[in-house]
Amino acid sequence: MSSAVKAPYRRMTVEEFLDWDSGDRSGALWQLRDGEPEMMAPASDPHGSIQARLVHLLIGHLDARAGGCRVVIAPGVIPAHRSEDNRLVPDIGVTCVPPTGARLMHDPLLLIEILSPTNVSKTPSNLRAYRTIPGVAEIVVLHATAVAAEVLRRGANGAWTRHPEMVGADGALRLDSIGFTAPLRDAYRTSGLL
Repeated sequence: MSSAVKAPYRRMTVEEFLDWDSGDRSGALWQLRDGEPEMMAPASDPHGSIQARLVHLLIGHLDARAGGCRVVIAPGVIPAHRSEDNRLVPDIGVTCVPPTGARLMHDPLLLIEILSPTNVSKTPSNLRAYRTIPGVAEIVVLHATAVAAEVLRRGANGAWTRHPEMVGADGALRLDSIGFTAPLRDAYRTSGLL
């Protein structure tokens, strides 16, 4: 998903943002970037299809493991850097803590972005921000215009890999943080890209 509209008003903190009413009744998602609310554009058909398929695959995997982890669509996450000014919204998040009822995902383990032409300019800064969240072990970027993924992993020493693992159409998407492996094609089955 990407930022399409910025609301014209003063800067706000995450606390103010969580209490804020945008006045928008369209059902659009909003995120807070550097103290400024941004309306996120609706997902394209391929983007939404990839997101739905991957959520289905992840839920099936986590349910079979019965370990208490869960998948959340469009969770709000707070990066450690400039945490008072940012509440970002990745496409998918996985956490292993019980629901709190908050509008924030606490202790995310895995964050997933789907890269579309409309969000390509914001995704690199989101990835940098996600790396500052202490419990995040993996970050995945799936492409919405080609069957391809990039996986960033945090090593045992806490440092992030310098280069992402690139996964192509014939490869397997491996997520060590939750013990998941599946052909990448499975996430793209209904996207129209195969």
